[in-house]
Amino acid sequence: MSNFHKTLVSPNATIRQALEVINTGSMKIALVVDENKKLLGTLGDGDVRRAILRGRSLDDLIETIYFRTPVTCEINDPKEKMLQLAFANKLYQIPVVDGEGRVVGIAEVDELFRPVQRTNKVVLMAGGLGTRLSPLTDTTPKPMLHVGKKPILETIIENFSKYGYTDIIVSVSYKSHVIEEYFGDGKAFGVKIEYAREAKRMGTAGALSIVRDRLTEAFFVMNGDLLTNVNFEHMLEYHHSHNAVATMAVREYEFKVPYGVVTVRDDAIVSIEEKPTSKFSVCAGIYVLSPQSLAYLPDNEFSDMPTLFEKLIAAKNNIVSYPIREYWLDIGRKDDYDKANSEYGEVFE
Repeated sequence: MSNFHKTLVSPNATIRQALEVINTGSMKIALVVDENKKLLGTLGDGDVRRAILRGRSLDDLIETIYFRTPVTCEINDPKEKMLQLAFANKLYQIPVVDGEGRVVGIAEVDELFRPVQRTNKVVLMAGGLGTRLSPLTDTTPKPMLHVGKKPILETIIENFSKYGYTDIIVSVSYKSHVIEEYFGDGKAFGVKIEYAREAKRMGTAGALSIVRDRLTEAFFVMNGDLLTNVNFEHMLEYHHSHNAVATMAVREYEFKVPYGVVTVRDDAIVSIEEKPTSKFSVCAGIYVLSPQSLAYLPDNEFSDMPTLFEKLIAAKNNIVSYPIREYWLDIGRKDDYDKANSEYGEVFE
């Protein structure tokens, strides 16, 4: 992902210049982009050979020989989808683009297959009361409710482990023994699990102050009641590429007003819009934080994530959003829980 800059060429480059990029790069491909890094096409050594056999000169422009409809994947796509695209199209590399079609990386099949053990820690917030899901949570903490025949928290841990993030800290409080007895030290699940035990309610960020000495490099924080197939590897790379102190995953949320909305100016009706839909970016409960962000947390006191982000913004730190478009569900109410169970097999199995 991080070496893709060496593969970029302009459509005004010559075949000779593109061939130098292809031959000197480890990926043996050139990505043709405009001045905004929007992907226009791809060029491989096979394309160059065919052009030369057709009588093209090395000093001709690549404009007429590059492939203009390449297979691409988006930055949020899970590893499984990238591999499916690669196999279906017999590709060794796939350009990765953002929502605007700009190149942000190259997914290599060999790298996707290679298991990478990562040292970045994952902090999972699992200490909430889950009162909105009572009576289901009267005897079981919400992250331990079963969805798809296993606890929500187990699916979360499995998804992080799939990307090589196996160093887990679980923040626990309400009925913590249920979580600790099930997961233990994590060895049975292929991960290492430690616990941050909240003696009092600490909020969605306060528990980080308990373990700040263990968080020495960029780390994930995620609520323990979410189901998602976010590509965590790409999210961390996004955080680093933006030199961010904090990155918040955001999700587009639509709200439809069930009435006609009337715009009034000086008692006069200016316009009427029937049942309009408004779109917002909402916090998705997944974050990447750099260690310096912890300086804004008080010791052993209640603090939530919005407050932490407000402090970071006020101090003019570089704070960025990471839009997620793949599956995401916050299991807050009974209908969310029912929906999770109905969709789990299609999304995660």
